[in-house]
Amino acid sequence: MADDNAQAPQQSPEPNPALESLQSLGTGVLRYGLVCLLLFWGGLKFAQFEAEAIQPLLAYSPLLSWMLAVFEVRTASAIIGVIEIILALGILTRRLLPRVSGLASLGASGMFLVTLSFLFSTPGVLDPMSPAFGFLVKDLILLGAALYTAGEALHASK
Repeated sequence: MADDNAQAPQQSPEPNPALESLQSLGTGVLRYGLVCLLLFWGGLKFAQFEAEAIQPLLAYSPLLSWMLAVFEVRTASAIIGVIEIILALGILTRRLLPRVSGLASLGASGMFLVTLSFLFSTPGVLDPMSPAFGFLVKDLILLGAALYTAGEALHASK
């Protein structure tokens, strides 16, 4: 008597070139869009206006407030900018060095988690009218992009 719970082996679906192209395009937009944004924001960290804009976020952060005790705000901002640029360049290496790209995406994920923590440490930023609110909330999407590109690149490095 055959087991009623036994299932026939499942066949994998036929490859769909259009869907594979769409997924590849989406992955590229996520990765290289992330690179462009990190390069842009990293470069802005060298400007005085950007340093002044992030000063309150750093001051209230339990993770980064030490930077203001050790460095001037402009120097702290520049250090963050260098980190963002290094991560962007690491993510950019996907075709040649997928492991490096994956690790850089993981680093960006950590950075986005830190910036998302500002939502809870900085007074008033949860107010949707706060200029910092939109600036910080977008990092939730960027966190997803960084995690996805990390997984994709690390999978490709095997």
